[in-house]
Amino acid sequence: MSRINATFQRLRESNKQALIPFITAGDPHPAATVGLMHALVAGGADILELGVPFSDPMADGPVIQRASERALAHGVSLSHVLEMVREFRKKDHDTPVVLMGYANPVEAMGYARFAEAACDAGVDGVLTVDLPPEEAGPLVDVLKANQLDPIFLLAPTTPASRVAEVARHASGYVYYVSLKGVTGAANLDLSDVAAKLDGLRVKLNIPIGVGFGIRDAATAQAVAKVADSVIIGSRLVQEIEEHGASAAPRLTAFLREVRSAMDAARN
Repeated sequence: MSRINATFQRLRESNKQALIPFITAGDPHPAATVGLMHALVAGGADILELGVPFSDPMADGPVIQRASERALAHGVSLSHVLEMVREFRKKDHDTPVVLMGYANPVEAMGYARFAEAACDAGVDGVLTVDLPPEEAGPLVDVLKANQLDPIFLLAPTTPASRVAEVARHASGYVYYVSLKGVTGAANLDLSDVAAKLDGLRVKLNIPIGVGFGIRDAATAQAVAKVADSVIIGSRLVQEIEEHGASAAPRLTAFLREVRSAMDAARN
């Protein structure tokens, strides 16, 4: 059983939802990333999403765009991100790590080489934002051959035909984008999210995580009532932008508050 599947099984047995924070690898500095990852786990993270910096992060709002710019200014590449995961694994063998990014760096490395290197480093899942499921077959094949979960985005506007493709390819979990727009956007309509998730569960047999627009414990608590996991990114990256590497204790404290609120929602 993969680390991601084992995590969701453990949480289901405890009637809990997964807390999945996102940060950008190499931001604010490459030397800080592993420490920040451990700080997120200390705060209650169940799965980590680690952003691979990219020059044109089209799905991301200004906060995460700037994080990519800072990381790229330090020369952070996909190979460096894999080394960060390898370093993280020296102390943490259990927390799943998902790489989230764009197809170009993976294609530049080559699907087979990337999948083998990611597995060897200790990566558990891969989400390529701009690779649609209809075209993802070759990558999915090599990911699964290397025990990596291919994770896909679904949105309020995703047609039924694409949902079917995601259901055919995805494993681990799917990432439901809670609103139209980019990361960090506001105006989250929880009643609409709940209705959409009910429809998706008829077609999907894996956990559904909800992200975009979750910025505080109250929103996370509300989402935890309807989703299998709560994904938080821009709010954490903003803390890093404002406080640099010294943001670590702030991230831990913030996630502890979120974790407590999520647990209260289910109890």
